[in-house]
Amino acid sequence: MNTPTMRIIDLRGKRLTRAEMLAAMPRAEMGTDEATELVQPILDDVKARGAAALRDFEEKFDHVRPEHLRVPAEAMTAALEELDPAVRASIEESVRRSRAVAASQVPEDFHTDLAPGARVAERWIPVQRVGLYVPGGKAVYPSSVIMNAVPAQAAGVESLAIATPPKTADGLPDKTILATCAILGVDEVYAVGGAQAIAMFAYGARGTEPQDGEVLCEPVDKITGPGNIFVATAKRMVSGIVGIDAVAGPTEIAIIADAGANPEYLAADLIGQAEHDELAGSVLITDSEEIATKTQESLNRRVPRTKHAERVATSLTGRQSGIILTDGLGQSIDAANAYAAEHLEIQTADADAVVKRIRNAGAIFRGPYSPVPLGDYMSGSNHVLPTSGTARFAAGLGVHTFMKPVEVIEYDEEGLKALAARINTFAVSEDLPGHGECVLTRFVADPYDKATLDQQEIEAGLK
Repeated sequence: MNTPTMRIIDLRGKRLTRAEMLAAMPRAEMGTDEATELVQPILDDVKARGAAALRDFEEKFDHVRPEHLRVPAEAMTAALEELDPAVRASIEESVRRSRAVAASQVPEDFHTDLAPGARVAERWIPVQRVGLYVPGGKAVYPSSVIMNAVPAQAAGVESLAIATPPKTADGLPDKTILATCAILGVDEVYAVGGAQAIAMFAYGARGTEPQDGEVLCEPVDKITGPGNIFVATAKRMVSGIVGIDAVAGPTEIAIIADAGANPEYLAADLIGQAEHDELAGSVLITDSEEIATKTQESLNRRVPRTKHAERVATSLTGRQSGIILTDGLGQSIDAANAYAAEHLEIQTADADAVVKRIRNAGAIFRGPYSPVPLGDYMSGSNHVLPTSGTARFAAGLGVHTFMKPVEVIEYDEEGLKALAARINTFAVSEDLPGHGECVLTRFVADPYDKATLDQQEIEAGLK
C-alpha cells in the first residue's frame, strides 16, 4: 500500500477571526440527510410492529434472525464462565477504577436560605429507566458497556437495559460483551443493533412470539451510548420523546505538540485513533515543522505494519485529518480550542500551563504517558465524549448524565409575605395580574383590581 501523507493546514502568519479559525479545522462530512431518510421507516416500523419488526431488521442488517431478542440469563452466565481469565481481570480492573471515579462524581443535595422562612433547595434525582447502546461494527466494545453502565449505576438508576447487535450464528451478541454485562450485574440485554435498537428503547416493543411474552421491552426515559451514523441519526430523531446523551459523530483526536515531543509517540497516537474508522479524525497541532516532518516519517514506517493499515490510511488522508502548523504555542492552543476535540493530548513542556488554557475538549490527556487508549480502557475516566466540535458546549458522559437537578421551593407565610408586594408589582408590569393575585389572595381579603399594593397594605390586610 502507499504510505499515507497527511495534509498540511498552515496557519503560520495568519491572524484569523474566530469564525475563520473554526472553518479552518478539519472535519468529516456526515451525510445525515440520507441517513434520516433511511432511519425514519425503521423507527416507524418498530413503533408499529414491535418485536416482529426488530427480528426483520436484524435479519436484514445483521444477517441473523435472533431466536431470543432478549438474551437469556444463562447465556450471560456461560459467557462469563468461558471468558479468558486475563481478559476478565482487565475488565474487572477497568470496572473498579470506573466505579471509584463515578462514586466521587455523585452530586450532593443542597439548600440556600435567602431570608427567614425562605429556602430554595436542590435535589438530584436519578433518571428512572435508561437504555444503553453498545455498538458492534468494526470492533467489539465491552469498554462501552462499562462506560455507560457504571455511571448509571452510581447515579442510582433503577432500571438499565443494554442493546447491542448480534454477532454470532445463534443470534447472540459478542460473548465478551455478555460477560461484561454479567460482571456489572446488568441482566436486561437485547440482541438488537442499529437504529432499530434506538426505536425499541424510545417506543418500547411488544412481543409477538411466545418467548417474548406480552411485552418485550418497556420504553426508557433516556438513551446513551455511541454508534454509527444510523444510530446517531435515530437518537437525534427520537430526542424529545426520550432524552439522549448526544448525537455522536466519528471519533477524533487532536494533539498539541511542541519541539520537545516524541514523534514516535505522536505517530502511534494518531494511528490509534485512525484505527477506529475510515472517518475517524486524527489532527496534530504543532509549532515545530521538524516535529511535523518526523511524525510523518514515523507514520510512513508504522502504518503499513499495523493490522488495519487500509482503514488507518484512509482515515489519515481524509479531509477530517491533518497536521496544523502554527506560529507558536499560543496559536496551537487557539487552534485546539477551535477544533474542540473529543480527545485532546497535550505533549508539550509545562503541560499544566497548557491544560489551564484549554476551554474546549471532551477529555484532556496530559503528558506523554497519558495516551487516549488509557482513557478508553483503564484510567477510570469515561470514554463517551462529545465529538464534531460539540465539546465547545457539551460534556462527556458521567454520573450527571443520569441525574436531574430539581429545585424545591420552601417559603413559609412570613417568607412569602415579605415579597408579596414586589411579586405583585412585577406580575402587573408583565400584564399578568393573575400571577400577583395568587400571592395577594393569601394576605388580603379582596386581591382583585389592585394594580399595586405596598407592603403596609399587605400587612394591614393580613388574614
